Amino acid sequence: MNIPADLKYTKDHEWVKLEGTTAIIGITDFAQSELGDIVYVEVETLDESLDQDEVFGTVEAVKTVSDLFLPMSGKIIELNEDLDQEPELVNSDPYGKGWMIKVEVSDPSQYDGLLDAGAYEELVSA
Repeated sequence: MNIPADLKYTKDHEWVKLEGTTAIIGITDFAQSELGDIVYVEVETLDESLDQDEVFGTVEAVKTVSDLFLPMSGKIIELNEDLDQEPELVNSDPYGKGWMIKVEVSDPSQYDGLLDAGAYEELVSA
């Protein structure tokens, strides 16, 4: 299982890469492997401001649909439009081409409260 050390994580299996005040967000390798083949990613919150832990979209796999929770408060400024045609990018490259949204964060200090790679690894291997 791949858990990059340069990212932060949530207990709900989202990952965050912070670049200045923009957070790039997706789901973890663990999450995509648990879900199975991803067939659809739905995000209808573009240009909306949401609080930390609010649902920003859903990911649909062959057998289930799961909510996606926002790791940091802010305004959703970009969607990964490649996922419209190729939702399987979430399976094949969850930390790269399979990213989901970009958020202009309103409280950068929330980043410090997220799990580091070691803490996330403990969570999923428990």
